[in-house]
Amino acid sequence: MAASKTTAGKQSSAKKAEDVSEFMDRLQHPLKPEIEAVRQIILGANDRIWEEIKWNAPSFAVEDHFATFNLRAEEFVHVIFHTGAKGKVNNGEGIKVTDPSGLLEWIAKDRGAVKLYGMGDVTSKRAALEALVNQWIEKMKGR
Repeated sequence: MAASKTTAGKQSSAKKAEDVSEFMDRLQHPLKPEIEAVRQIILGANDRIWEEIKWNAPSFAVEDHFATFNLRAEEFVHVIFHTGAKGKVNNGEGIKVTDPSGLLEWIAKDRGAVKLYGMGDVTSKRAALEALVNQWIEKMKGR
């Protein structure tokens, strides 16, 4: 008997999460504990978020991918917020989020970066990161 779409989807999500866990087990990076902490913050920000390895790094999605680690930097944890593999911008307006913490550095109309320097920075900016994740997801709806 074939698995239902729901069961198949859960198995697929579970496999992707397992792949990310295996990737993280093998990751050699000086900020690995901080990367893992940020990963857990993003995953915990919204129960619809799932993850997989995309672009050779942990990447997060709801309907489409919205954030991906950039693991090349070794002096800070670098998360790129985007609008999927093929950037989607409505009428050239891009994404508009409220960021009173100044956490997001804009790279383009549909792309921003967050840099966190050490575990203290990760911890102190947790609430701002969670708020940013949820706002970004909301702005991605229907794109």
